[in-house]
Amino acid sequence: MADPVITLHRDAPIGIFDSGIGGLSVLRHVQSLLPDESLLYFADSGFAPYGEKPEAVIVDRAVSIAAFLLTQHIKALVVACNTATAAAIAGLRARYPDLPVVGVEPGLKPAASLTRSGTVGVLATANTLASEKFLKLQSQVAQDASVTFLLQACNGLAHHIEKGELSSRETQQLVEQYVKPLLAQHADTLVLGCTHYPFVEQLIRDVAGPDVNIVDTGEPVARQLQRLLTQRDLLRSTAAAGHLLAYTTGSSSTLSLAFSKLLRLDALVQVVSTTHMSH
Repeated sequence: MADPVITLHRDAPIGIFDSGIGGLSVLRHVQSLLPDESLLYFADSGFAPYGEKPEAVIVDRAVSIAAFLLTQHIKALVVACNTATAAAIAGLRARYPDLPVVGVEPGLKPAASLTRSGTVGVLATANTLASEKFLKLQSQVAQDASVTFLLQACNGLAHHIEKGELSSRETQQLVEQYVKPLLAQHADTLVLGCTHYPFVEQLIRDVAGPDVNIVDTGEPVARQLQRLLTQRDLLRSTAAAGHLLAYTTGSSSTLSLAFSKLLRLDALVQVVSTTHMSH
């Protein structure tokens, strides 16, 4: 089946998707920078977490979600998931060349400019750290800035955050288990390489102490989106407040609770059955 012809309108919404609630850490930056825009958020919670799944499966999910959001007439797509960006963004851009597509990548460049010790810890999923896209970025930044990156796969952490366990003993133990070895190797800057992790930034800060820099990539993503929409003359033209709508392949009450607990926002959440998302 051929992909539909894409017509982009200024007043159309921006689509943002993640494997679950992690992309809300990106959505809050987008909403803060572009308060007039309408946003559609898609949480693929029925398939979360992505971090330990085969790359081909993640690519397939990303294409299905993009196709679904295009039926809602989005004018831009934000892949608010590090694992999905690493696996699928090149394919999404090739498939939808007319659609502005913004991904997230771990903030290695800003971290390299912040570190004093020359050692930066990167907290991410195993898939992100093993991806060709990440390894290329790491090699380039390490060479340009003479910085050592310590890579820490945080298995299970996104899953606990997804379940809403932002301060449980198990989550605290995982954070300690992953952060302490980096500090022991003199990392003075930590990169949050998964969009779920900003929601436990306080736990990370408690372990790392006040002198360690913590880099979150939500804000640069929002700025890049603003740049692309400005270039294409796609910023919303009406001054009325934009609307917020959310979709999930998991539980609507879980996503509603995440919006209210994490962002203090009320969002209308609709459950999408995977059978409606074939591409």
